[in-house]
Amino acid sequence: MNEHVHWKGYLAVISNDGVFIQSPYLHGDQIVYGPDSDSTTMAIAAIQLMRYKGHIIDSIHLPESVDAQIVYLASGVDTIPHNGELEFGDIIWDLLSGDEATLVIAKTNSESYDFEEPQDVEIIDADFFHDMTEAWRLEQEMHHVSQGAYVSTSQYLEGAAARLSLTSQKVGDRMIWPPRQLDENGLRFSEDSHQLVAEAHVESWTKLSAAGAPSEFSLRAPILGGIQTLLVRFEQGPRGVFLVTDDLDYSPKIGDTVHFAVRRIYAQEGMIRYGLKAFPKR
Repeated sequence: MNEHVHWKGYLAVISNDGVFIQSPYLHGDQIVYGPDSDSTTMAIAAIQLMRYKGHIIDSIHLPESVDAQIVYLASGVDTIPHNGELEFGDIIWDLLSGDEATLVIAKTNSESYDFEEPQDVEIIDADFFHDMTEAWRLEQEMHHVSQGAYVSTSQYLEGAAARLSLTSQKVGDRMIWPPRQLDENGLRFSEDSHQLVAEAHVESWTKLSAAGAPSEFSLRAPILGGIQTLLVRFEQGPRGVFLVTDDLDYSPKIGDTVHFAVRRIYAQEGMIRYGLKAFPKR
């Protein structure tokens, strides 16, 4: 018997030794990714689901459509494209990409996959899907330059691991996230790391109009009707500001509990910047 679950904005069907995961959206008769999802974000969600179900995944074979570096930064799961010293035969998990917005994680020695069809698919608005697809295409062009704060690729990657995996520092009786190298007195912090529980409570929120949104979002903010952000507090203490996932019509309230998923944030220099976005607890 397969188990059907909603997981981080996706539809998943779990068997004993694997998972089938797909986008919940249909465009025509095709399964398509939502406005801030792609194969990389869904691959990370699938790995996290398998681990939540008790599976140990340290390394995995990935298709070319999935960004191996982002998977490693977000989950710590290694791949041959990221680490050339891995032996092909030592990797016991495969992540397979379907023709549409679907993925499967299974053991490499699996001879067949038997998953029931996911439930609760919904039709995405055709104009919205077309406009968001075109906006992302333009945003990923090398000649597209944001007029906002410039973040180089090296700067982004330096802090991405802690931000994507919610890795924090413990200093005395408090937790700091994202981690810092120096304290307010210029002394170096310990490098010991602790992972925050990926659940927080809304303390404040705001919605920027399309005209008032940062220029990184200038192409997509008008389509989305603005950009919504939340100030949240984690149970362990740290606070953070997060965007809300783009495919939700969510009106936040103070005290709401939210969870987090890796999503596309924006693109710069032709490279997608991934980060965590918030969504309400179901």
